[in-house]
Amino acid sequence: MEKSLDRKLRALRADRGSGEFIICYAADPDIALGVSSMAGLFPSLAAYREHMESLVRDARLDVLLTSASTMDDLGHRRRLFNGSPVTPAVRANDTTDNWHVRHGAYDTSLSYPFSSSTLDEIRFGTLTPEEGAVPAVNLGLYSVTFNNDVKTDLQTLERFRQFRVKATRAGFRYFAEIFNPSAPVRLSPEDIPAFVNDCISRMLAGLPDSSAPEFLKLAYNGPQHLEELVAYTPAIIGVLGGSPSTSGDAFTLLYKARKHGAHVALFGRRIQTTEDPVSFVRLLREVADGNIAPDEAVRAYHGALQASGIAPKRSLEEDMKVVTPELKL
Repeated sequence: MEKSLDRKLRALRADRGSGEFIICYAADPDIALGVSSMAGLFPSLAAYREHMESLVRDARLDVLLTSASTMDDLGHRRRLFNGSPVTPAVRANDTTDNWHVRHGAYDTSLSYPFSSSTLDEIRFGTLTPEEGAVPAVNLGLYSVTFNNDVKTDLQTLERFRQFRVKATRAGFRYFAEIFNPSAPVRLSPEDIPAFVNDCISRMLAGLPDSSAPEFLKLAYNGPQHLEELVAYTPAIIGVLGGSPSTSGDAFTLLYKARKHGAHVALFGRRIQTTEDPVSFVRLLREVADGNIAPDEAVRAYHGALQASGIAPKRSLEEDMKVVTPELKL
């Protein structure tokens, strides 16, 4: 079965006005938070993986992103993605600013590059694949964070170059995530969106298409800065979901990202923490495809909860609220 990601990427590269929109579920909190990644939502990592399986079988997602260990189970052992339109992906690196362990302070320090996994482990589930083995997983996410610190930013770019060279030679596809600074050096908050846009476009300037990422994802820093980057680069731009919030906030983020030129949304905890992830993703898809507005999606979601006998965490009125400042611009 053709993967929906491949079909949509072809359409977008042929015509940015095609209206195609890619939804990725970042179900990899275990590599960032450890035990606390379950946040009282699932009794175990095994239960969380069963939840991922239900979303893959529902087939509204285009990409499921997990840690290497989870994909070893779902992709390599269970072969969950065989015959599915959903593309499996693995987080290919775990930089220090993405270490969100309890009582730690890594996520507020300068970012240092690091990768727990190797390309062979991601692709084949082992360092010693059999001769002629076909990879069950051939897409990864590579993250970078720029802080305006020449030492760590240089290390970040050097490691990224090493990764993309190996990936291209192995025929491994990847998409890139660019975080806002974790410990900005001589940058005021209002400087950060322009700084990030310039770092992204400068980084891409050194890459031929043959080793460039399939698409990018970054924080939604407001309509002006998203439109600036979309207008400048031919790269396919996406947004990351950020912290859990109201349903209205999540649906509005996707709607505004689409309105201002993004073609990808990667949501993690905004899906993980919902009362009914399958219903929630179905409505994300409806918003992404331009079929319903955010407020309609919230009402429909609460209707789905009621029909399933699931008690909502918030009243409809509370869940309609948009709380992220950048979404009010």
